[in-house]
Amino acid sequence: MENITTKQFQLLSDNQVVWELLVENYAENKVTAPFFEYALTSSWLDKHYLYLNRLWFDGDKAVGLVFYEAPCTDIYFCLRHGYEKLADEMIEYAKQYMPGNDEEKTLILHPEQEALIEAAEKRGYRQKYVNEEYVIDFASAKLNYPLPDGFHFVDPDNADPVKLAVCMWKGFDHEDKGPFENWEAEDPGTDWNPQKAYQGVISDVMAPPPHATYEYNIIIADEREEYVCFSGMWWVPENKLAYMEPLCTVPEYRHKGLAAAALSKHYAKMKELGAVCMTGGGNDFYRRIGYNRKALSYGWKMFEAGGNQ
Repeated sequence: MENITTKQFQLLSDNQVVWELLVENYAENKVTAPFFEYALTSSWLDKHYLYLNRLWFDGDKAVGLVFYEAPCTDIYFCLRHGYEKLADEMIEYAKQYMPGNDEEKTLILHPEQEALIEAAEKRGYRQKYVNEEYVIDFASAKLNYPLPDGFHFVDPDNADPVKLAVCMWKGFDHEDKGPFENWEAEDPGTDWNPQKAYQGVISDVMAPPPHATYEYNIIIADEREEYVCFSGMWWVPENKLAYMEPLCTVPEYRHKGLAAAALSKHYAKMKELGAVCMTGGGNDFYRRIGYNRKALSYGWKMFEAGGNQ
């Protein structure tokens, strides 16, 4: 390991390096490349601490990564096969320098990351909970839910970005803070800034991340051409992975089968392209419609932290 060097993550220069590292080492880590990039380019991620994300290199080849997502005290890892000796150093770096104190910080580790789990346990971390996300295995299950009457699919290449932003604003229940309006108005300088929030949603749908595959997004409209359901799709052919993110339905259109129809359309297209699995989420909705496997990750906390362990 004499040639190992490190560098702090730089937003404008290292995104491609990280994408390739995550794609090339997906099987050994189960950390998806879209998981990192979707957060990195979204308005909801706290970007103040991105400089703390660290890369490890063997010469010019990236071999390790420590990074956070949301909340920023959730710490994730990717370690290239053959470089397991770096696990101790990576866990120690996360413990010493990543956001949060010992009580706040959580290491998110996947069952495949045995060297990192061993290093975390050696430093006093213990598994505290399990995250369960539903996945559909294309070889053993399928989705075939029809689109309900009165609705139709919208060509994503010709979608109206403002109408899509309205759909996402309502679909993620932001109307609790007010309607989507005056999104182009000047900043009023309030504690909760609706114009900045609106523009954040607009930028999410108008400025795609570098590896986004927006051509596979699913948009559903009603008879008035209002967008009422949206499902994003990241196609990662190297991993034969269909990464679904995000999924939302406008509240008054929920429980009508729209999301199931959107995911069924994803399923058909992604299977045609060669995908072997498609991600979902932790909600039981996915199990009910046919998702048949769980992807697990573990939350590890410092044993001494938080009092009662």
